[in-house]
Amino acid sequence: MTPIHQDEHLLVLDKPSGLLSVPGRGPDKQDCLSKRVQDLYPEALIVHRLDRDTSGLLLMARGIEAQRRLSKLFETRHIHKRYLAVVAGHPAHTQAATMADADGWRSIDGPILLDWERRPLHIIHPDGKASRSRWRVLQSNDSASQIELEPVTGRTHQLRVHLQSIGHPMLGDSLYAPPEVQALSPRLLLHAHTLAFVHPFTEQALAFASPAPWTANALGTSK
Repeated sequence: MTPIHQDEHLLVLDKPSGLLSVPGRGPDKQDCLSKRVQDLYPEALIVHRLDRDTSGLLLMARGIEAQRRLSKLFETRHIHKRYLAVVAGHPAHTQAATMADADGWRSIDGPILLDWERRPLHIIHPDGKASRSRWRVLQSNDSASQIELEPVTGRTHQLRVHLQSIGHPMLGDSLYAPPEVQALSPRLLLHAHTLAFVHPFTEQALAFASPAPWTANALGTSK
């Protein structure tokens, strides 16, 4: 697992879809990004996670102090992440009544709660934790749209739950998409494509990008 950036304090990695961020329960779920990285960098520590089926940029700390400082940046929302996804249908049409800003961004606000009886599923529920996601459409075809997403909060499955809640589940989503939408892609079409923050030791502004691992001109078709 070769980092796309490394220095004495942190690592930036590009996680493939289908790989856990951290070990799961059971001997068959021990292979994960953190273990692969720690085999090469024993001091590396997790700061945040991506869902198993989500690909893209992930940050790890090198040592306890780096983990503390990077975790603080996440807690204070000073680490900026954006995602690309392909969703069923045309959210710009169905959500036209929701005001967009000058750059086309709209917001979804919906408290998210673990559905205990159907875990690991999460649902929108009044008793859930306050959650907000920003989104805008980049391009569309007859049946799907590629969108850019920015999670304002960081709840489990947040982007997937929010898009499903407005009627536009992500293609290939085995948890939140109906069978016909899940079948449109062999993988979840959700990718963490940008990551930006100020280095907590050097104060240098850092920004990283990873292109979507599916073809831009064929929505719903992954490479």
